[in-house]
This record gives sequence, C-alpha cells and structure tokens, in this order.
Amino acid sequence: MADPVKIKIWSDYVCPFCMLAEGPLEEAIDDIGAEVEIEWMPFELRPHPQPTLRPEDDYLPDIWKRAVYPMARRLGVDITLPDVSPQPYTALAFEGYQYAAEHGLGTAYTRRMFRAFFQESQDLGQVDVLVTLAGEIGLDEAGFRAALADGAYRARHQEALREAAAHRVQAVPTLLIGDTRIEGVPRPAQLRKAILDAQARQAEDAVVYGAACGIDGSC
Repeated sequence: MADPVKIKIWSDYVCPFCMLAEGPLEEAIDDIGAEVEIEWMPFELRPHPQPTLRPEDDYLPDIWKRAVYPMARRLGVDITLPDVSPQPYTALAFEGYQYAAEHGLGTAYTRRMFRAFFQESQDLGQVDVLVTLAGEIGLDEAGFRAALADGAYRARHQEALREAAAHRVQAVPTLLIGDTRIEGVPRPAQLRKAILDAQARQAEDAVVYGAACGIDGSC
C-alpha cells in the first residue's frame, strides 16, 4: 500500500480564512479518495507583545464584509466575526494543540478551536475555555490543564514556529502538499492536482528505490 500524502497546513486560530480552507481540502480528498496525513502547523499572526485586533475598530468589519463573508457564503460555511475584544493571543492554545496532537487528536482540536472562536465567540486566550474545549473532544482536562500550567509543550511550540520561519511562512493558511505550496484558501481543483502530483512523485520515488535495492530489501 502506498504511503499517505503528507499535507502540512500553517494556520492561526484567529484567521477566518484558515477555517474556510477546511471545506475545499475535505472536498478534494473525498473526490479522489486519497490517503492523506494532515499536520496542522502553528503560525501566530500577532505574537505577544504585538497588539491584537479589536472587532470594534474599522479593519476587521471591513475585511469581513469585503472578503470573509462573501467567501463563506460561497463555501456554505457558518462563520461570524467574534466579539472577543481584543482578539486573543494564540500561543497558549497552540501549546494545547501540541498536547492534543501527542494524544492523536490534533485535527479534532484544531477544528474545535476554529468553531469555538468563529461560531461561538469563545475567548481562546483563557485557560478555562481551552480546558473545557479540550475535554469536549475527549482529552483529559486535568492533564491538559497541568500541561498548560507547567509549560510542558512550550518548547515544542517554539520549535514548530521555527519550522514555519524555515519555510518562510508569512501568511496563513499556507499549505505544503509534497512539493506544491499553496497560500490562501485553495480551490478544490488546486488541491486535487497537488495531491495527485504528490502521489505520482511518491510512486516514482518508490520505483527508483526498488531499482536501486535488491528484491529482498537489501541496498
């Protein structure tokens, strides 16, 4: 059986376009029946101490009116500008992601964060909020809270941010599918092609490896 195609998605939980990218990705995967391995990667749009945005200022309502809401309507996604002010820093939520990923619930955690913020206006900068959300997806609340309190996953989060810098990620969502890089909300056709290209490249690499190695696996 062929190895799954690896897809890395850099996102931030306060980026509405990152939530909107979920639908096209799921559509593309379903269309071609691809085996994929999705890894959500952190990117803090406004790391502390940079001020975060306020929904009562002009910028957020304007960009939502011009870009977010029209795209959400086209994609059929229920999404609303949260009234949390100022918007939360997401470093702590991303530390929680590392805990969730270690317990096999990274994707479920990411999706719950998006919906908590963009459909329920929950403040993802509050520990109690994060703990409750973690419990809703099946994580141990006490263990999750202790991990955040102790900073147990802080170094792992910082390492992930360094990987984003190494890939020169400057905007989210940014997707890396094999050798194909897509910035912004992708079209399903773009994703299908990228996934199929990655599958073809993996198949070619397997043929080359097989030609260079013995049938018994010796090289």
